[in-house]
Amino acid sequence: MNLLRHLRLFVTVAEELHFSRAADRLGMAQPPLSQAIRRLERELGAELFDRSPRGVRLSAAGAALLEEARDLLAREERLRALARRAADGGLGTLRAGVPPDTTAAVLSALLAACAEDAPGLTVDLQEVTTEEQVRLLVSGGLDAGLLHHPVDATELRLGPEVSRDLGVVLPRTSPLARLAEPALADLSGHDLVLFPRAHAPGWYDRILDVCRAGGFVPGRLRHASNPEFLLALVASGHAVAFDQGPVARREPRVAWRPLAGRPLARRVGGAWPAARTPHPAARRFAHLAAGVLSRDHTASAHRATAPGPPDDTPRPWSVVYGP
Repeated sequence: MNLLRHLRLFVTVAEELHFSRAADRLGMAQPPLSQAIRRLERELGAELFDRSPRGVRLSAAGAALLEEARDLLAREERLRALARRAADGGLGTLRAGVPPDTTAAVLSALLAACAEDAPGLTVDLQEVTTEEQVRLLVSGGLDAGLLHHPVDATELRLGPEVSRDLGVVLPRTSPLARLAEPALADLSGHDLVLFPRAHAPGWYDRILDVCRAGGFVPGRLRHASNPEFLLALVASGHAVAFDQGPVARREPRVAWRPLAGRPLARRVGGAWPAARTPHPAARRFAHLAAGVLSRDHTASAHRATAPGPPDDTPRPWSVVYGP
């Protein structure tokens, strides 16, 4: 016997105290309803209703059972709702990787967007390089990630990506800092500061391919994992780096300039595993991340074009925090 179904029938009859009206409310014929209540009484070993020519009323056993039955049915509905929320990705924990160079503003906005979209979901953000994220997504160590493209997506599903043009970071004393938009070929002879290749091999190789195609072959390659060290290497002398601009603009010893023709664009997008059942919130995380990155890009572009002091105006020293 389906106890919950029979209890639901019992509660309806108890509320109507009339089998015919209860049957109409339930959308069934009266005889099957009466038979179901009799089966429930036999199962419980007690009569739940006093039946007489004057009508139907709850027995002492029925009155005692009614509130318990209502509570049990309410808990069943809560359990079903909980399961639906979990299946939709609204509960549990989502393990998500983000690149080490993700800014504090983007991280805060991403966590806020996730909390608004699914208040019951815990997002465990982990600072992981693109290469390591791919490995963890495939092996089950992460549920979703935010990757630098291009990337080997053979075993991944990819969400929408956001593209941001990169400019060049120069020593403020460099003659190239006087140019509004240096070309890649203008950088010839300079050292190039890049993130370690192991962080995002596809993106690293893409940068060097574009540089070579544009006539810039670095004197030597230097590597920096965090923005502060990168800016220090550029400020110290004969080196340049590529950056989106906001961090570099806060460092008075360097200058940021857009590149002529916009040859370099950093592409970032969400990803989740293809070979196993994905976390139900993984796809939503990828789309939320794309929205956050797009809004951050728009805000950065607005700040870059807003009226303010000339770029060469001396500014106070700033503290630049690494990832």
